[in-house]
Amino acid sequence: MTEPGRAVRVIVNGEPRELPEGASVADAVAVVSPAPSGVAAALNDEVVRRSAWDATTLKDADRLEVLTAVQGG
Repeated sequence: MTEPGRAVRVIVNGEPRELPEGASVADAVAVVSPAPSGVAAALNDEVVRRSAWDATTLKDADRLEVLTAVQGG
């Protein structure tokens, strides 16, 4: 049984964050990016396919990089 209100401590884009236990990659992306369009995520240096974001649960000390594509010349 998990403790109520427990949080996981992760690093998102180099910044420490606390997210609720059971938080997914999708949850973390939503915290740092207003729209997931044009966004990629890498968890512990491995790209996570967008189709797996909801099913990929974060654990203490995970490192998540959220990258946004930018147009320009």
